[in-house]
Amino acid sequence: MTLWTASDAAMATGGRAIGDWSVTGFGIDSRAMQPGAMFVALNAARDGHDFVHAALDAGAAAALVSRIPGGCENAPLLLVEDVQAALEALGRAGRARTRARVIAVTGSVGKTSTKEMLRHCLGAQGTTHAAIKSYNNHWGVPLTLAAIPPDADFAVIEIGMNHPGEIAPLSALARPHVAAVINVAPVHLEAFDDGVAGIAREKAAIFAGLEPDGVAIWNADVAEANILRDAGGTVSFGAVATADWRLTQVLPGSDSTTCAAGTPVGDVMFRIGAPGAHFAMNALAALAAVYAAGGDVARAALSLAGWTPPDGRGARHAIVLHPDHPSVDLIDDAYNANPASVGAALDLLAAAEVPGRARRIALLGDMKELGPTGPDLHADLADHRAMARIDTVHTVGPLMRHLHDALPADRRGIHAEDTAAFGPSLRDLVGPGDAVLVKGSLSMNMAQLVDGLRALGDGPTGTTPQNG
Repeated sequence: MTLWTASDAAMATGGRAIGDWSVTGFGIDSRAMQPGAMFVALNAARDGHDFVHAALDAGAAAALVSRIPGGCENAPLLLVEDVQAALEALGRAGRARTRARVIAVTGSVGKTSTKEMLRHCLGAQGTTHAAIKSYNNHWGVPLTLAAIPPDADFAVIEIGMNHPGEIAPLSALARPHVAAVINVAPVHLEAFDDGVAGIAREKAAIFAGLEPDGVAIWNADVAEANILRDAGGTVSFGAVATADWRLTQVLPGSDSTTCAAGTPVGDVMFRIGAPGAHFAMNALAALAAVYAAGGDVARAALSLAGWTPPDGRGARHAIVLHPDHPSVDLIDDAYNANPASVGAALDLLAAAEVPGRARRIALLGDMKELGPTGPDLHADLADHRAMARIDTVHTVGPLMRHLHDALPADRRGIHAEDTAAFGPSLRDLVGPGDAVLVKGSLSMNMAQLVDGLRALGDGPTGTTPQNG
C-alpha cells in the first residue's frame, strides 16, 4: 500500500523530489531495508548519507537526504534542508491525514509490552498501526506517525525519554486521543536532579499533547500518583481501591496469568498468554486505553490470552539440550533494565517451575543511567524478596560487581566485566530443567548471552522451540 508519493512527500516537507516514486514504508538501516520503503538518512552515530547507495541497492524506493551522495545524482530522492526536520514534517502530515484513533503510551517500564498488547487487542477490532521495535524517540515517533496507513482505525505510539523536556514535543506531534502513563520508576536518574518526582513530571507531560476531550490514563499505585493526577490525569488504574480500573486478582501460572478487575463496564476476567504478575498491570492499562479509544473491552480481554511478549521483553524459549532430558526454560528479558524491571523479572524467575534438582539462574547485566545511586541500587537487588528462591546469580559489568559482592556466597555466581567472557563457559552454567533469566541494559549486549544459550539447543540432539 502506497504511503507517500513523491509529490505528496515534497509538499509535506517543502523539499524537492528527484524522480517519480512512491514509498510503502520507512527504514533507517540500509542492512534491513524492506523493498519499496524510504531510507531516511539520519545523521546519528554515523551519517546515513554514507549508506544511501546501499539502501537503494537493497530495494529502497527512495531516500530522504539533505545532500546528494556521490553516485546518486539520478537516484530517487527527496532532497530537504534538514532530514530530522523533514521527518517530523512527514510525521505531522501523516498524523493530520489519518482518521485513526491515536493512543500514546509512556512509562518507566512496560511501555513496549503495553504497546504490543494494544497492537494485539485492537488488531482484532480494526486495522491497527503501531511502532515497530521501540521507536519511541525524536526520530522514532515521527517515523511511526509518517507510516500510519490510510485505512488505519487505530494507531499506537510509544513515547520514551532520556532527559527532561523530551516527551511534551513528541506528544504534541502525535496529538493522541488517549495518553497513558504506565508507571513511574527510578530510571534515567542521572538526568533528573529532582529524582523520581522529576521523572513523574516528565512522564505526565504526555498529557499536554492530548486532543481536546482526550483521555489521560494514569497509574494510581505509584508513589508519585498525585503528580500524574494533578497534571491532568482523568482515568486511573491500579490495585488501590480508588482506581477507576482496579486490579482485584492476579494468579500467575506456568504459562499464563489469570486476572480479575473492576472496571467502569463491570467486572472483567482475563487471561494473559504469558506468566508474570507485572504483565497484569500493563494489561489493565491496555484495557482502559481500548475503552477510551472506543474499542470493545470484552473482545480485548479475550484477545489478551493470545498475547505473548516479544524477544528481549520476557519471551520464553525452551532449549532442549538432549531429547531425553527436560528443556531449559530461558526467559529473554535482555533488551533493557532498571531497578523496577529487574525486580519484576526476578519475581518471574522465582515463580518458574523447575523439576527435581534443576535450578533457577539469573544472568544480570548493569543497569545504566542511575547516577550516583547506581552502586547502591545494584547492591540492593541482593535483598529483593525473590532472591530467596533463586539458586545462582551471575553478574556482568562494573556496576553489577556491587550486587555480586552483596550476595551470600551460596548464591554468588561468576562475575565478568562483559558478556564476551561468558562465551566459552555458557554450556557449563546451565543444565537440564533449569530456568534461566537474562536481563541487563541494552548497552550491556545481554542479547549475546541469549543467542549463546539458544545456540546450545542447535545440532542433532537439541532444538530451540519458542514458547512465547
